[in-house]
Amino acid sequence: MKRQMNGQMYVWLHVFACAARHLSFTRCAEELHITPGAVSQQIRQLEERLGFRLFLRRARGVELTAEGQRLAQTVSEAYGSIDAELRRLDAGEIRGTLRLRSIPSFLAKWLTPRLPRLQQRYPDIQLRLVAEDSSQALHEGDFDLAIDLNDGSYPGMHSTPLLDEQIFPVCAPSLLRGRPPLHGPADLAHYPLLHDITAWRGSSEYAEWEFYLEGIGASGLDVRRGHTFNRNHLTIEAAIAGIGVAIARRTLLNDELERGALIVPFGLPIANHKRYVLLYPPGGLAHPGARAVHDWLVEEAEGFRALHAQDGAPANALASR
Repeated sequence: MKRQMNGQMYVWLHVFACAARHLSFTRCAEELHITPGAVSQQIRQLEERLGFRLFLRRARGVELTAEGQRLAQTVSEAYGSIDAELRRLDAGEIRGTLRLRSIPSFLAKWLTPRLPRLQQRYPDIQLRLVAEDSSQALHEGDFDLAIDLNDGSYPGMHSTPLLDEQIFPVCAPSLLRGRPPLHGPADLAHYPLLHDITAWRGSSEYAEWEFYLEGIGASGLDVRRGHTFNRNHLTIEAAIAGIGVAIARRTLLNDELERGALIVPFGLPIANHKRYVLLYPPGGLAHPGARAVHDWLVEEAEGFRALHAQDGAPANALASR
């Protein structure tokens, strides 16, 4: 028997997909804003048309028959394909090449791992990524969007707050072996320190350590020793190698804490004096591609904040006491 699709069949399948998802005619009726009786009638008509039962009516509700399970899976996959195609069609209206400038550490450790999600959502957007330190001035016309670590303002530019930064000490587990315990700030006297001189431009190369220790109420300790680096990621790589204790930025640690390459020997994260901001020239978001990437970055930042909203010390990162 041929069962050709017509308009009524599509209506029945839509109701069936809803009922199969909820396994409840009542909840399906609430979703579709019809009565449970109407849902039951639509399902019964579909069953009559197909020639087999899709649901078993039980005292406490309904359950799918074997045929119903197969059809529910097929219909769900079909709706999923339709939704995906609609997203692709929508994204197809957003295309072009955008110039995105970012400070190198943020580009490498936070943004790049997330770019596959941007590519999946907007396959026709191409980025020209430029890594530049905050010390390099931003000039309108040089970029469409820029991400900077900021403690001030940018005259002539529009900005969207992206992420606040937190800092905390980290070291490799190997650094603790054969040394006195590292349970608090005073114990740092027995350990070499690592310094990122880009963190506080124009200040002492030891300023980040001094800022952190003051923030946790341990000011006055002498931190004027150890190696210095002019890139944050080099400081972190040195910490992973067991060379010393470094100050880490939360946004720039992807899996180092999860896989145990680094631990937090003591202390809790404190707010940095800077935040990441998303910059664009006046009228820059009138371009659909720039608006799409801007909103995607804001969405990713919101997801990152939500993930870490309940954190104190990073999970599973504190050294064993």
